[in-house]
Amino acid sequence: MLYVGASNIEAWRLARALWISDKGGLGRFEWVQNSYSLLERAPEREVFPLCADQGLGFTAFSPLAGGWLTGKYRSGAPYPPGSRMTLRPEGYQHLVNEETFGGLAALSEEARSRGVEMSTLALAWALHHPRMTAAIVGPRRPGHLEPALAALELELSADEMARISGFVPRSPPG
Repeated sequence: MLYVGASNIEAWRLARALWISDKGGLGRFEWVQNSYSLLERAPEREVFPLCADQGLGFTAFSPLAGGWLTGKYRSGAPYPPGSRMTLRPEGYQHLVNEETFGGLAALSEEARSRGVEMSTLALAWALHHPRMTAAIVGPRRPGHLEPALAALELELSADEMARISGFVPRSPPG
């Protein structure tokens, strides 16, 4: 059996495609793969509710926000050589502000208090969202895989999820 999925799709386009499929008796989208992380929460507004209503799965890509949720970027510090902010910063320039850096510091402190890597806590946060089916991680080195695997074991309560969510501002509409 084959399934159809979409990546980088807005809720209105997905709803339209589902309507066309239903009306025409065609195969329909069953899965969505969009960017989602503590720093990119736009899917919470429209895509997640549509996925819930239509029974669609959701896979997050970039759940560590291009490395921003790993602790490699700090206020006033130079970007690490070879990092996304030195190679392809365009998609992340909106994060360069004191509000984001303050949230990252709070996340780092929370991770330290739990004895885990910042990336472990950030990935666990994304995976604990009730709409999340899976997340795509792209470790560059074997050492990057351990924090990702540890996220699968980290339990977070609803209160902890809400508190962590408050560390950084919600993504602007768009």
